[in-house]
Amino acid sequence: MPVINKLHYISQGTNAKEHLENIQKACQYGSELVQLRLKNLSEKKILKAAEEAREITGHYHTRLIINDHYKIGKKVNADGVHLGKTDTCPTIARKELKSWQIIGGTANTLQDCEALIAKEVDYIGLGPFRFTTTKDNLSPILGLNGYTSIVEALNTKTPIIGIGGIKTEDVSEILETGISGIAVSGEITRDFNKIKEFHKLLNTGSSQEQRYSFKN
Repeated sequence: MPVINKLHYISQGTNAKEHLENIQKACQYGSELVQLRLKNLSEKKILKAAEEAREITGHYHTRLIINDHYKIGKKVNADGVHLGKTDTCPTIARKELKSWQIIGGTANTLQDCEALIAKEVDYIGLGPFRFTTTKDNLSPILGLNGYTSIVEALNTKTPIIGIGGIKTEDVSEILETGISGIAVSGEITRDFNKIKEFHKLLNTGSSQEQRYSFKN
């Protein structure tokens, strides 16, 4: 099983250009993995943005995950794809993707997690931790109790990444639940300096920060 980074930055912006600018900033501030998450755009525009995101992340040696569009992920040689609950089945995507490309899946319940583990995903994005405006049609909030009960029931080696409105002050308690890492969008987009704080709390990313500190 591939090593899954403990901090995922999920891109935000009102258009593709803003998403790319924010990915660039995330890389400059030491992010080791970013997910390009574009909604309500044509495949052609998403492909173009994915190609640019691959150029940016390649320059900084940052991993790139493409949300939803696994064929675009394959085409631009992204490091992997993240599939939502209503997206393509991971088993279908796996047949199309290259052997080294990772697949993540979204889960909200224990049953979701079990289904994804059966389909051999490389990591699970479990959430939402708390209410977030980033996502439409939000699933029920899990919080610390939800995380604890699901992680204990699963007892799996598949990394579970917490997502949904997570702030720096939540990290230590989230890690105590057995969650492997976190995915963050709004908190980082508002202040890219938070990447260093998250890395410190997650005990990760120091090599990346040192390598790019001159760019800050």
